[in-house]
Amino acid sequence: MRKDHYSLLSSLLHNHHSNRRSIQQIHAHLVTTTATCHPPPPTTLWTTILRHYSLGYSPKEALLLYKHHLHPITLFHGDSFTYAFVIKSCANSELPISGSQLHSIVFKTGFQSHVYVQTALVNMYVVCGCLWECRKVFDEMPLRNLVTWNVLVTGLAKRGEVTLARAFFDVMPVKNVVSWSGMIDGYTRVNQPKEAVSLFRRMVALACNYNKPTEITVLALYPAIWNLGSLELCQCVHAYGEKNGFYTTDIRVTNALIDVYARCGSVHSALRVFELIPSDEKNLVSWTSIITVFAMHGMAKEAVDSFKRMEEVGMKPNRVTFLSILSACSHGGLVEEGLVFFKKMVNESCIVPDIKHYGCLIDMLARAGRLEDAEKMALEVPKNMANDVIWRTLLGACSYYDNVEMGKRITSRIFEMERRYSGDYVLLSNIFSGVGDYVDSENVRRRMDQMDVCKLPGCSSI
Repeated sequence: MRKDHYSLLSSLLHNHHSNRRSIQQIHAHLVTTTATCHPPPPTTLWTTILRHYSLGYSPKEALLLYKHHLHPITLFHGDSFTYAFVIKSCANSELPISGSQLHSIVFKTGFQSHVYVQTALVNMYVVCGCLWECRKVFDEMPLRNLVTWNVLVTGLAKRGEVTLARAFFDVMPVKNVVSWSGMIDGYTRVNQPKEAVSLFRRMVALACNYNKPTEITVLALYPAIWNLGSLELCQCVHAYGEKNGFYTTDIRVTNALIDVYARCGSVHSALRVFELIPSDEKNLVSWTSIITVFAMHGMAKEAVDSFKRMEEVGMKPNRVTFLSILSACSHGGLVEEGLVFFKKMVNESCIVPDIKHYGCLIDMLARAGRLEDAEKMALEVPKNMANDVIWRTLLGACSYYDNVEMGKRITSRIFEMERRYSGDYVLLSNIFSGVGDYVDSENVRRRMDQMDVCKLPGCSSI
């Protein structure tokens, strides 16, 4: 096979690098011709295919490609990109054993000092949770660049090792926006919102061209703001985003801001942010966010109106949108509307309900006192989805409405799944005592003691 043919294949790979089908066709062509062609295909051709697989939906394919076709070649002619991509595939597939085997090959083939290959190893080990191996590779690297430091710091932060991540972060020779954003994200992940906010403030104070907060930084900070419930802080970050143009360049930041305002208790501000989004820029997430805001605050009518407005502009709801509107109907007492939305989801949108949709519907019916309908719906939940939460929701309604017979039936179903949750016994006991049947109420309490089921004491966070 002539070299100009390989040049043509390289050109095709370059032009169709994001087309999985085209990559697979070129891969198949190489596999069927490699055995008879001379000279063999250049390693760069294989590496381009390897890169596509390692960063795609099936990263294991990159490892298989290396194992079956590249291994004899790369022992002699591989380059740093070949190893970096195949190690990346191990990280994306979370295959630390395969990654460790590649580590040995890397050492044998002389890439133990190559910064890109070693950085790929650091990333693979930290992603797979092999922190000792990760530290060892990092400590033994003769040369580290900013990417190496960021891979280590952000990787540790994502795994919840924020103390260790912060220790490395503080001694970084140079930091950029990835370093700061990764550390802020780490604090929000482990529910340390004050540390996340403090680090963001420090980042803003020290901001320069290469470490100035970006849209990604703000998105990482948002969960910390709503965990603190600080409306003032939300307004400050909102103003910072306005000043830097975040809301005109990334709709994700605006959609998330709607949610943050709602969680901080300001429906008015959330609605204002939503209404200021240009009509042609509002996407399904925007509409779902504002519907969720109204659902969260018990404003069922407003949620329904927003859903209708969304449909009028041609936006089709997804399963998350339907979950939000069902939740709004449940908490707002709009039973008939909720049933209509559920039927619309199943019949018109052809969305198969999951356990959360069933849970909202059963809760809605139970709150309205329609216990028989709620029980019927609970019985229709597919067996592979059914769980004790559904039945406990219904049991709570039985306690509220003093429905003894249904309470006994539901408790029996719950006991088939879980017998050691104290709340089930307490609710059934309360149902009996609520109708004056103190004998059966006491029997339930006695059975609870015999089963050695302990009732957890209540506590307050005040």
